[in-house]
Amino acid sequence: MIARVSKMANNKIVEGVFGINKPIGMSSAQVIRDCQTYFNPSTLFAPLLQQEKDLRDRENQYQQKRRGRNNRTTQVKIGHGGTLDPLATGVLILGIGKGTKSLQNFLLCTKTYETVVLFGASTDTYDRVGKIIKKGNYDDITRPMVEKALEGFRGKFKQMPPLYSALKMEGKPLYEYAREGKPIPREIATRDVDVTELELVEWYEPSTHNHRWPTDEAEQAEKNLVDSVWRVAKKQVASEETVTLTAEQQEEETKALADYQSKKREADDRVDSLVSENGRSPKRKKAEHAQKSEPLMSGALGELPPVGKGSNLIPPPPSPNTPPPWEGKGPPAARIRMTVTSGFYVRSLCHDLGEKLGCGAMMAELARTRQGEFVLGGPNCLEYTELMKGEAVWGPQVESMLDLWQNKGVMPTATPAPTASKPSEPTTVDSARPSASKEAEVQQEADKAGQSEDKSSLATEVAAKNQSKMPKLDK
Repeated sequence: MIARVSKMANNKIVEGVFGINKPIGMSSAQVIRDCQTYFNPSTLFAPLLQQEKDLRDRENQYQQKRRGRNNRTTQVKIGHGGTLDPLATGVLILGIGKGTKSLQNFLLCTKTYETVVLFGASTDTYDRVGKIIKKGNYDDITRPMVEKALEGFRGKFKQMPPLYSALKMEGKPLYEYAREGKPIPREIATRDVDVTELELVEWYEPSTHNHRWPTDEAEQAEKNLVDSVWRVAKKQVASEETVTLTAEQQEEETKALADYQSKKREADDRVDSLVSENGRSPKRKKAEHAQKSEPLMSGALGELPPVGKGSNLIPPPPSPNTPPPWEGKGPPAARIRMTVTSGFYVRSLCHDLGEKLGCGAMMAELARTRQGEFVLGGPNCLEYTELMKGEAVWGPQVESMLDLWQNKGVMPTATPAPTASKPSEPTTVDSARPSASKEAEVQQEADKAGQSEDKSSLATEVAAKNQSKMPKLDK
């Protein structure tokens, strides 16, 4: 039993696992930092911190030296069971104390997502915060057409990762080959995924929603780069050939994946240090100037999130009065619910759906409504806003959730997909709220993205690859 409740000097030591509803625009690492800010001075976790302090006091000099100066501050130990892309909201599983040891159990469990697909344009990042690569005719797109197209995404199939965050080949991202005019050295490795449930739950006719394409459009040189990579991917998918990697190529894929996810995690961990008194450091300014010398994809591998503290990484949605980036009524949109296996990229589904319909599409919203037994709005999932109400409000809830983990031994087994709440349900232009309060892809942390969400953690991606033994890349 991972969750543990014991008595120490008549004080209850609580540790275990619970879920929290991650807000939009916030990194998963920032959620952990915020929880520590509230938990460290709390009465609830004082016995746990005292226990940790007593253990450290008994450490010898060698152990203290290994810990290092930066890791000597005693604080509540927290980890997460699969990261969510800043664009995503919803269930983020957190482990407290010894509960962190069970987090790996959640990396391969099934997840349920709700996403809003906006038709009529494609972006380099497959979502609304990228740059527009191309636009398509959406006048004839109807709900029956979309529902029929969705039939091809049910069950088991091979999914192409978001190509802007696809793994390196021989040490170079795919778009670098296109920039240099060189052919991609081998086929792009897909991954085996399983969509157990897929449903179009709501259809938004043109002008009845407030979802918008991004205003930034890629330069022609960048469009050519992306389009050349997409053509390779389309040709590969059309051939319906299975990609088989050699042992050396498989090792390269795994190493590249680790490098990619490490960069995403590093971006989260370092984001606080990006803030200086003058806004940007000289090194940052120099790097930004260098990037302007040639067009780069807005979701390029290794790009750090915007300057900030990990809380406002996604631009706010436009107000209802903002003029739309199209003429006439604009494109339709659809809310889709799905239950999928680990490693699935929701943004890839949105993009591929638009390609199948011939009009282009992007992910406008993403909410993870369930991960294993943790359900948004359930008794084991805390609303993030409760933290700001003080320990008198969140304390009893968190304690109850950790007790629930201990008493019932909550395990990450699959359950029927819940009827998800719609934190941002755009029904009309006036009442719409374009962010689901929700992947991943989740991911990236690239799906992402490959932001995993679909921006799953490194452990999620690597474990998924080892489990399915398929070659290859979203919360």
